[in-house]
Amino acid sequence: MKKRLLLLTGSPGVGKTTVLLRVVEALKARGFSLGGMVSQEVRGCGGRVGFEILNLETGERGWLAHINHSGGPRVGRYGVNLEDLEGIGVKAVVDAVEMLDVVVVDEVGPMELFSEEFRKAVKRAVESGKLVVGVVHWKAKDRLIDEIKTRPEAELYVVTLENRDNLAEDVIKRAAEYLKTVEREQQR
Repeated sequence: MKKRLLLLTGSPGVGKTTVLLRVVEALKARGFSLGGMVSQEVRGCGGRVGFEILNLETGERGWLAHINHSGGPRVGRYGVNLEDLEGIGVKAVVDAVEMLDVVVVDEVGPMELFSEEFRKAVKRAVESGKLVVGVVHWKAKDRLIDEIKTRPEAELYVVTLENRDNLAEDVIKRAAEYLKTVEREQQR
């Protein structure tokens, strides 16, 4: 079975999102359309203050979580902003499933999993038949994460300090193989 769920995992701060963004840029350069969401840490005041969420297709940004956000669920010292997660992140994933070649999801992790809408969007992406390139939390115990990681069409890449500089090439190669197969089938 062709691998079309290309999933990165690894310990916090190891470079998962950096690897993912290299894959995104390489696939864009090859002419494929990509969308979805990416979350990146935001630093200030001498340390991490939160996580920003980005719609890859539109460039729209918001807060996934922030140390000063109140009113939402909490993960450690961060308040999760469900409004931006659903209004920007979930929308980006759903739009990518409907209109683009590749769906990007960064990250299926504890903060995001507070949203039932996020869970539905990820499930839809995974079941869509589209290429999904994403990040899954390395140790979170959740039925959705387990289901995604154990699907026969999933390939899990563990990002480490030793492999992070070269890992993107392996993922790009696998992604391009799958996308070329889809193109050939569509031309028939």
